[in-house]
Amino acid sequence: MTNLNRNTVNRIYNEIRRKIFDYQLKMSPIQPEKEEFEVDESYFGPRRVKGKRGRGAGSKIIVFGLYKRDGKVYTEIVSDCKSATLSQIIRGRADIDSVIYSDG
Repeated sequence: MTNLNRNTVNRIYNEIRRKIFDYQLKMSPIQPEKEEFEVDESYFGPRRVKGKRGRGAGSKIIVFGLYKRDGKVYTEIVSDCKSATLSQIIRGRADIDSVIYSDG
């Protein structure tokens, strides 16, 4: 449709991804604020690995998300869903007086 070579399209696509990444690095540090946050984790990966059941079965990746009520979102891939791991991420992103909404 564009009469461009596949390699050219891939190069342009990768350049756009680099620009988005650079912008995210510049905007990433959310300063601790007294606000309302919602937190939750999600699992991404194969639907079912034979013989393994439950949360984190097989090669699923755990992604933790922190949603600030004004629309900003912070996500991070975590190794486990222990409260110590998740609370460390929350402490770095939210003030101690903030209201945190969680499912557990």
